[in-house]
Amino acid sequence: MSKRRRRTKKKPRHQARSKAFAQGAPAPQANSDSPEPIRFCLMAKPIGPACNLRCQYCFYLEKEALLDRGDHRMSDEVLEAYVRKYIESQPGREPVAFHWQGGEPTLIGLDFYRKAVELQRRYARGRAFTNTIQTNGVLLDDEWGRFLSKGSWMVGLSLDGPKEIHDAYRLDPQGHGSFDAVMRGLDVLKRHRVEFNVLASVTPTSTPQPLEVYNFLKQAGVEFVQFMPIVERLPDQAAEELGLQLAVGVRSGEDVQTVRMTPWSVEPEAYGMFLCRIFDQWVRHDVGSFTVMNFEWALANYMGRPAGVCQWMPRCGRSPIIEHNGDVYACDHYMYPEYRLGNIVTDDLQEMMQSPAQRRFGDAKLDALPKYCRQCPVGPACWGECPKRRFCRTPDGEPGLNYLCAGYKRFFEHAAPYFHAITKLMQAGHPASKIMETEIAVVPSGFMKLH
Repeated sequence: MSKRRRRTKKKPRHQARSKAFAQGAPAPQANSDSPEPIRFCLMAKPIGPACNLRCQYCFYLEKEALLDRGDHRMSDEVLEAYVRKYIESQPGREPVAFHWQGGEPTLIGLDFYRKAVELQRRYARGRAFTNTIQTNGVLLDDEWGRFLSKGSWMVGLSLDGPKEIHDAYRLDPQGHGSFDAVMRGLDVLKRHRVEFNVLASVTPTSTPQPLEVYNFLKQAGVEFVQFMPIVERLPDQAAEELGLQLAVGVRSGEDVQTVRMTPWSVEPEAYGMFLCRIFDQWVRHDVGSFTVMNFEWALANYMGRPAGVCQWMPRCGRSPIIEHNGDVYACDHYMYPEYRLGNIVTDDLQEMMQSPAQRRFGDAKLDALPKYCRQCPVGPACWGECPKRRFCRTPDGEPGLNYLCAGYKRFFEHAAPYFHAITKLMQAGHPASKIMETEIAVVPSGFMKLH
């Protein structure tokens, strides 16, 4: 009789991640000691904070106070340096992803993007590349539609929901709502068969009406949506010294003494309930036919895979931005002088991204996570979310708790049994959509302890 090798049962990946999370061990995705080139996503703001709307909750318009006065259009020199160096900096042979944001990036005009695509073709030397543009949609017309459809662009459209919800905060310079103009832009995208998704900001106006928002987007022909909670503080001392109207992003380990929220910020519990109500509708009727990216990211974390979005990853620091003048900053939410990494014209991108300052910035997300979060049963679902929002205290008084903690905890606990069932279905070779035919027994348990 031959001896059979005894097999050691492996712990599921999510259990290993949960243990590392609780103990403060480095996350599997990160390798801060690696000398190899790293992949990152450099988002560009080709016209800086210039915008044709005056959305009350915008955190970026006021950044004009930190920039030189005058024209904020990206020059040809900066554009060419950005395209060339960004392509050269990306390791491997995967497509290079270009992301254009603002302000309102369509204000710079179509000729700019035609030139950008020409440069991408020249410097890519056969390597694939993609383009995504985030827009309010107001300037989209048939000429834009033809360009975007021929170039296989992905368009992110800012649309918060039905007219009364969208127009509550998304106003033009005269104080009028932008809903009708945005819907005309949406029609352009659909007529020209341009790939698009929707970024829906969530405010106190929308949280009481989750299904109204959800059903409106479905009826409008949207197939992909991301719900972005609006969370902004009134100015602190650091903001006032910079001439800003909103508080600056929280520094690692900072103990925020006074928290004063803007009136357009969501309440944590209300945001959690907003997600739960939409999730219940989605998981019973729309899995596979309508994509809510928030749920996709949460499910990925549940399954032990990278969430695909920086705020729900263990570490950050891989999503820098480049301003119109070529200055590169650690993150879109940290566009302040102390987080400037260099300039695209004069400096090397990989050196900027692997600089000690940027490494510290990325590592701080996990390193500064409070003990309360490390012991939380749903902690590995969100990894403390975006550091910008970690300005609250834990129940035992430790600083660094995310403002949205209560809302996320409610949602993750609500969704966990369904994520557990979806995972089992997929492991058995079934599509995730089969969950709509499955009865779920809701068992009170931790997000990462259901298997």
